Amino acid sequence: MAQPATTPSSIHISTHPCVRAKLSQIRSKHVNARETQSLVHEIALIVACDALASEMQTVSSGTGETPLGYEYTTETTSPKIVLVPILRSGLGMVDALQSLLPSPVAVHHLGLFREPTTLQPVEYYNNLPYHRPSTSSADHTLSLHPDIAILLDPIIATGGTSVAAIQTLLEWGVKKVIVIAILASVGGLRRAMAEGGREGEVEIWVGGCDQEVDSRGMIRPGMGDVGDRLFLTIGK
Repeated sequence: MAQPATTPSSIHISTHPCVRAKLSQIRSKHVNARETQSLVHEIALIVACDALASEMQTVSSGTGETPLGYEYTTETTSPKIVLVPILRSGLGMVDALQSLLPSPVAVHHLGLFREPTTLQPVEYYNNLPYHRPSTSSADHTLSLHPDIAILLDPIIATGGTSVAAIQTLLEWGVKKVIVIAILASVGGLRRAMAEGGREGEVEIWVGGCDQEVDSRGMIRPGMGDVGDRLFLTIGK
């Protein structure tokens, strides 16, 4: 597993033993689609635990009553967030984040693919709301425009897709983007941080890091195309 020579404080590469072991498992060509989904979910859950512990706070939300009639102070989390998976492979990480968060949050989607020759990202789908949700909405949890967007993408290879998605989200109006990934390349991490946004606008949390990408823009040794592995479209 590679480590950048100097890692900015805004890049966090997991050292969790379980993450390292699960990354070793998911790299194998013998792992089927169901096992790939389970491993993506499990790694995303561990990485997200660390990311949210660093980026969120606990706030008092009132009082409640236990089954024995005792009163207690209720707590929730702040600030408001939104989940943004990058199609297709980011969909495999959504359940992990939703199971971790204490309350439902909005999920928006960005569709980007890499042009095969130039390896530059091309956006083909974007369902970010054109207008910020009204605070008069019946569901107050979903009515406030999020301060933080959590961008879900298993792989940061060249970093181009991450840069395009981060810039889209910052232009949409969030104050900060937290990227959660399973595996990255050293160069992809550097590019995402250098071009994605200004200092303090982006944090990247990733399960592991490999040294390089090949001529096709795939991480080496990497774990292949996660979207193809999840949705059984290898060789399409």
